[in-house]
Amino acid sequence: MKIKIDRQELFSIPNCLSYFRILLLPIFCVVYLGAESTWDYMIAGGILIVSALTDFFDGKIARRYNAITEFGKLLDPVADKLTLVAIALCLIPYYQKMIYLVIIMLIKEVYMFAMGYVHLKHGTKLDGAKWVGKICTATLFVALAILILIPQIEGTIADLIIGFEIIMVIMAILGYRKAFRQLKNTW
Repeated sequence: MKIKIDRQELFSIPNCLSYFRILLLPIFCVVYLGAESTWDYMIAGGILIVSALTDFFDGKIARRYNAITEFGKLLDPVADKLTLVAIALCLIPYYQKMIYLVIIMLIKEVYMFAMGYVHLKHGTKLDGAKWVGKICTATLFVALAILILIPQIEGTIADLIIGFEIIMVIMAILGYRKAFRQLKNTW
């Protein structure tokens, strides 16, 4: 199965917004990891807000102007995952338990990639993100934003937030496991 992507599709407004989100990641990392004042953390948070707004608008624009493409369906979640992993990696020096969340996030993404590949080889694929994945992504963004925007948050509260997100990612893995099993029954 080969997907043909034309130049117009590559440079559609929704896809350009996704590229912009990806380009914001190294800027965020440099600003956040070099932060020395509350203002620096606020700038890093502002970069994330801009990223979130471009994520929101790329989907809105794609739906409104019928600019949904197969490439965009791939690019948008890749930008989401890269953003989440970059933020989580930047938080590791500040919150020790964040490493566990990063590990479980990576396990989920490797699982999703492997299962997606296996199913594509059999001529099937999931029809978009499942509700459990959308909830997981949304809560991850909120939790990581809280940890970014409130750098002085108490350690116990940060650990509870991280623990909650570990549970959410595990729930997403289990939800997708069920979806992949159901899809396998169509082979």
